[in-house]
Amino acid sequence: MTLLQIGPHSVQPPVVLAPMAGITNAPFRTLCREFAEGAWGYGGRPPGDRGSGGKGLFVSEMITTRALVERDAKTMRLIHFDGTEKPRSIQLYGVDPGTVGRAARMIADEDLADHIDLNFGCPVPKVTRKGGGSALPYKRNLLRSILREAVAGAGGLPVTMKMRKGIDDDHLTYLDAGRIAVEEGVTAIALHGRTAAQHYGGQADWEAIARLKEAVPEVPVLGNGDIWSADDAVRMMRETGCDGVVVGRGCLGRPWLFGDLVAAFEGTGERAAPTLKEVALVMRRHAELLGEWLEDEARGVIDFRKHVAWYTKGFSVGSEMRKRLAIASSLAELDDLLGALDLDQPWPVGADGPRGRTSGRHRVVLPDGWLDDPYDASCVTADAELDTSGG
Repeated sequence: MTLLQIGPHSVQPPVVLAPMAGITNAPFRTLCREFAEGAWGYGGRPPGDRGSGGKGLFVSEMITTRALVERDAKTMRLIHFDGTEKPRSIQLYGVDPGTVGRAARMIADEDLADHIDLNFGCPVPKVTRKGGGSALPYKRNLLRSILREAVAGAGGLPVTMKMRKGIDDDHLTYLDAGRIAVEEGVTAIALHGRTAAQHYGGQADWEAIARLKEAVPEVPVLGNGDIWSADDAVRMMRETGCDGVVVGRGCLGRPWLFGDLVAAFEGTGERAAPTLKEVALVMRRHAELLGEWLEDEARGVIDFRKHVAWYTKGFSVGSEMRKRLAIASSLAELDDLLGALDLDQPWPVGADGPRGRTSGRHRVVLPDGWLDDPYDASCVTADAELDTSGG
C-alpha cells in the first residue's frame, strides 16, 4: 500500500474525499469513513462507534475565510468534527491574503483542525466572478501572497491546495501555480485535470497530472477527475505517477467506494456490489445521521433528498417512486417508501460511471480586466470575499 504524507499526517491508503458543497458535511464523512474502516457488513447496520479514524483523509465542505473569522453560526457548525475524525481537515476559500492568514491562524490557535486545504479549483460563477476559486491562480502574485499568509498563519499545521489546469486552454496556470506553491511552503498539491471552462464535462486530462508531478517532485501530487471506481484510482496512480487520489463525484450515492479503495490499495480484488436492500440501509443511515447533525429529523430527511437519485441510479425504481423518495419529510415516510421497493434487486451492471454535474464547456465569468495582466491583482475588490460557507 502506498503511503501519502501530508505534513506530519500519514494518509493510508492515499485517498482523499474531495470537498463538495452541500455534500461532504459531517454525516457524509462519517459514512465514507465507516466504509473505509470496514464498519459496514452488508445486510446489517454498522457498529455505533463510527470508526476510529485513520484510513484516508476526509475534507470538510468549503469554508469561507471571511465567514470563519467573523464566526458566522452556519460556518462554525460546518467546521464541527466528530471526535473520531483523525486528522480533521478544513478546506478554506478566500481571495484576500490578510483574511486567509487570519483564518489559518484562528484554526491553528484554537485547535479547530489538523490540516488546511486551500480552494483554487471551484469553477462556479459566483466564485470566479469575484476572482476566486479556479480563476485565482491566473494572478500569480496574488496566489503567492495568499499561500504565504496561509502557511505563516497555520504555524505547524500542513497547508495544501487544490486547483484546476487553468481558466481555459488558452490560460493554463497549473505548472506556474505548482512552483509557486512549493516555494511558499505548501505540503501537497491536488490537481483536477480540467479547466474552469470545462466545469465537469468531457474527460479529465490525466497527462496534466503527470506533468505536474514531474514539475514539482518536492511535494506529493494528488490526482482528481473521473475516478468512478477503485480500479480507476489505481490506474490513475499507475499512469501518472501521482502520490494519491482525490475522489469527488465518484462517491455520490456510493460511500462504499472508500471500502473498495482500501481493498484496492491493500491488493485485494474485493469490490462492493450491494443489493438494493443493502443500498436502502445505507440511505436510511445517511438520512438519520443528517437529522442528528442538524438536530431536526425533518430537516435531515429534506437535506437527504438530493442524494436519492445517486443512490438509486441503475436500479429499477421508477420515476414516480424516485419523486416520492425525493419529497419524503420524515424517517417513517422514508422507511415506508424504501420498504415498498423491490429490495432483492442485485447490483445493476453499468451502475458505476458519471454522476453529479456533467455539464460541458462554459464561459468563465471573471472580474472585468482579469485576463489583462497575470500579475496585476488590482481588479480584486473589497467585496471579493464571500460571506457564506459551503459553496
